[in-house]
Amino acid sequence: MELAFPWPMSNGEWLAWSSAAVTVLFGLLLFFAPRISLRILRLQTTEAHPEAVSEARATMAGFYLGLGLCCVLLGAQPFLYMALGVSWLFTAFGRLVSMLSDSGNTFYNWISLVVEVALAALPLAFAFGLIP
Repeated sequence: MELAFPWPMSNGEWLAWSSAAVTVLFGLLLFFAPRISLRILRLQTTEAHPEAVSEARATMAGFYLGLGLCCVLLGAQPFLYMALGVSWLFTAFGRLVSMLSDSGNTFYNWISLVVEVALAALPLAFAFGLIP
């Protein structure tokens, strides 16, 4: 088996690949700059709990990097892009539930919700054949 970088060939694949690339960039930011990332996400660590920084690197960055890199490096596989889209869709759904039940109706959450829905829609549209 020859290892080759699968470059996107169609418009739909480019859109799905772009969502995966953004996911990888988020993962790299969380992995290499967790404190800055937590500040962007409006989360705060305390000196009593230094493990919060490792949570950003391990759980958050690991998931983004793992799924995003699989989509980028193994490309053009609809089930991978479906997993990426559904993951972003559940992220958006979790944010929406929080906005409705946790008094989280803020401008930041609305912008984040729009970004998450877009990052979900791009790979799902390709995976379901809506964009060739």
